Amino acid sequence: MSVFTEFDLMREYHHSGGKIVLLVMDGLGGLPMQPGGKTELESAVKPNLDRLAAEGTTGLSIPIRVGIEPGSGPAHLSLFSYDPVRYEIGRGVLEALGIGFDLQPDDLAARGNFATADAEGRITDRRAGRIGTEECKRLAAKLQAATGNLFPDYQVIVEPVKEHRFVFVLRGPGLGGELSETDPLVTGKAPLPVVDASGSAEGAHTAALVNRWVEAARAALADEPKANSLNLRGIAKDPGLPRFPQIYGLRAAALAVYPMYKGVARLVGMEVVDFPGERPEHQVDALERVWNDYDFFFIHIKKTDSYGEDGNFDAKVHEIEAVDAVIPRILALQPGALIVTGDHSTPAKLKSHSWHPVPTLLWSPTVLPDNATTFGERACMGGGLGLFHATNLLPLAMSHAGRLGRFGA
Repeated sequence: MSVFTEFDLMREYHHSGGKIVLLVMDGLGGLPMQPGGKTELESAVKPNLDRLAAEGTTGLSIPIRVGIEPGSGPAHLSLFSYDPVRYEIGRGVLEALGIGFDLQPDDLAARGNFATADAEGRITDRRAGRIGTEECKRLAAKLQAATGNLFPDYQVIVEPVKEHRFVFVLRGPGLGGELSETDPLVTGKAPLPVVDASGSAEGAHTAALVNRWVEAARAALADEPKANSLNLRGIAKDPGLPRFPQIYGLRAAALAVYPMYKGVARLVGMEVVDFPGERPEHQVDALERVWNDYDFFFIHIKKTDSYGEDGNFDAKVHEIEAVDAVIPRILALQPGALIVTGDHSTPAKLKSHSWHPVPTLLWSPTVLPDNATTFGERACMGGGLGLFHATNLLPLAMSHAGRLGRFGA
């Protein structure tokens, strides 16, 4: 007897209906900087988001599992209804797909971060001062020239992404394993070696190749004033996920600025919409332009997360306010359901991702409003959605948009 999965249920019962907008402010959840204070979201002047909360229903979502700090890739998969514990994706795959790289099934991909190290090799800045994208392009070309012919039986590809990020791809036979990352995740420590956890000969061989490349790459960067080192994260191959459009019967579009989020959208089968500009208003310009071409729209706002990681409370507040300003334009398109949430929390107080549940609101003409009158962490604690796993959000939006049929007689 075959096992009937949640995705099978969605495939069988979906039908046409209203359009759905998933608006993700990366790292939305926060904390007060001082006891008794407000979070970034609570501090923002956001009349439109507060109106949505009052007219809709709210809650707090768990991206991975209770108490687990989420990475951005897995947290977005959760919002797309893929359980990230089951569907584990390496960040390198997402970065490669995000820049439109033609990733082959047997390619090994890693996200690279240019970094600054001291004379003893200890990391002093994990993002090399957030160097500009033009500098990233120069450094990626330098690495390609220095290491492209390092292995006689393997092709090395280094591609720039954005700011301090690049993609490293190793192409050739017999690559695999479960490879660790080199980033110690804190400053003041030396980078870590890549270790294989699979115990396979293939994994041990691949780890050795990657470590040799990292050594050669760091030597090539040694004379750089800022980006004199690097780290690799999310070293993996494309696992081949079930496709989002087939599961939900949705023509799906992604409107994102940063390549990794374009990558996670492409990974599940969404189409990436290109547009000029990087601000929320530019993304809504694109949304209005392609509104008639798709059924589902994933809008990704990155700066809320970046400012949280930088510890810049006020800038994160202002970015939330900038998103609030475009909400009337989204509502004017008359979506069947609008979700506003984050992929995870990034409190400016902690300067990092955190395990805290993520404030979430769902607005639709068919929603029964709860008692929330504002959109914030503490208001969402008492909301009608309760504390729920993020994978449940999209099926709920499908129902409110009139896109799911009845189960049984």
